[in-house]
Amino acid sequence: MILNGKRALVTGGTRGIGKSIVFELAANGATVVFTYFSSDEIARKLEEESAAMGYKIFGFKADAASFEEAEKTINFTLEKLGGLDILVNNAGITKDNLLLRMSPQDFDSVISANLKSVFNYTKLALKPMMGQRYGRMINISSVVGIIGNAGQSNYVASKAGVIGFTKSTAKEVASRNITCNAVAPGFIVTDMTGALNDKQKEAILTMVPLKRMGEGDDVAKTVVFLASDAASYITGQVIAVDGGMTM
Repeated sequence: MILNGKRALVTGGTRGIGKSIVFELAANGATVVFTYFSSDEIARKLEEESAAMGYKIFGFKADAASFEEAEKTINFTLEKLGGLDILVNNAGITKDNLLLRMSPQDFDSVISANLKSVFNYTKLALKPMMGQRYGRMINISSVVGIIGNAGQSNYVASKAGVIGFTKSTAKEVASRNITCNAVAPGFIVTDMTGALNDKQKEAILTMVPLKRMGEGDDVAKTVVFLASDAASYITGQVIAVDGGMTM
């Protein structure tokens, strides 16, 4: 229970890596608000599931790309939890295509959902964190933000932007006892990777020294570490959770 009494907000928390982060934070003692964009039913189910496990988790519907809705989310979190100690910017989408075929709309929507959302929530979370002179900010990037990937120029640009944003934020807020780090997952078992065929998965594993895909919990445990006092002297860093893929 290394996060006992801490108050956390996770964007995009109903599935995949986000869901794993929400439950791992709660399992370590934090009270968590998570955002979601589409299904009220899934959000309510997660709340019920968590309550049965003795966790305190609350969903809030919001479009992460909207500054106004992010502001409502922060206000809800402060009212519901009484403060905010941990922010995890996880919300994101993909609209993959080769650059010659990518529409301006697909580029803009991915940048808005994946990068502008990080600006929205970070900016709004700064005031309460600076006031209490404590905060842990963790932004979910991707290994492709480090090494690039064909057919994902919009997604890669957004995730590389998250890394640069993380470093700049870390320098701005360090004097207020607020840390800001990024986690860069590699190939993690999610709905998206579940759609890959065996040949595609084999090709991926040739690039991973550990010869397996990661689990959502691998990322979530790294987030918990960065959110804890054990990581109080770590800021502005990018931790790749990728089975050795980018080394």
